[in-house]
Amino acid sequence: MGKRIISQARGKGSMSYRVRARAFVYEIKYPSVSGEGTIVKIISSAAHSAPLAKVSVGSQIFFIPAFEGAEEGGHITIGTTDIKPGNVVAVRDIPLGTSVYNVERNPGDGGKMVRVAGVSALVHKRYDHNKVGVLMPNKNELILDGNCRATIGAVSGQGRKLKPFINAGKMFYEMKARNKLWPRTSAVKMNAIDHPFGSGRGKRIKSKIAKRNAPAGARVGHLRPRRTGRKK
Repeated sequence: MGKRIISQARGKGSMSYRVRARAFVYEIKYPSVSGEGTIVKIISSAAHSAPLAKVSVGSQIFFIPAFEGAEEGGHITIGTTDIKPGNVVAVRDIPLGTSVYNVERNPGDGGKMVRVAGVSALVHKRYDHNKVGVLMPNKNELILDGNCRATIGAVSGQGRKLKPFINAGKMFYEMKARNKLWPRTSAVKMNAIDHPFGSGRGKRIKSKIAKRNAPAGARVGHLRPRRTGRKK
């Protein structure tokens, strides 16, 4: 007897494929005020790979990924030009070659990029019309508005991937905390009744382009790519 394929089961929204709401209680953002802030506490969040720093500035409290060397009771500044680890500065005021993280994609969005444990970006180049080039961890340059803010330094937690999980149970709960599908089973290894790709006959895999309005049971493979095949 067949069963629903994984994409159908995830779309149904059962508790098996629903993230824990309490895992995402901390929202990363920058405050709307400037001044000196105090690191109130270093927090471990199930939804983030790096520890978070709870910072108080004026009457506001916000959370950002902790930087290397962060400690409770330490001080950082927001909205100044002081280049010191942990300070939040507009990218136009950051010297070239400085490591930054938690970079805003658009001014005021609170930081959307470079937030994984141990990573950092590099302020790379200045352009006309208040544009700044930032070299991302994947070595691609991203041109941003000079008013976008970033935190000086690198995200703490470097070497996180060097520690093995040891057993599958620990990996299972780690993935479940962030609603990641694990373990992944290759569709071609399934029975034909359990997946459109499944069958023990042949296994000569060909790419399939699913229709954008296909139902969950048939919406597998490439989901309407702009192009297929190798680039020539």
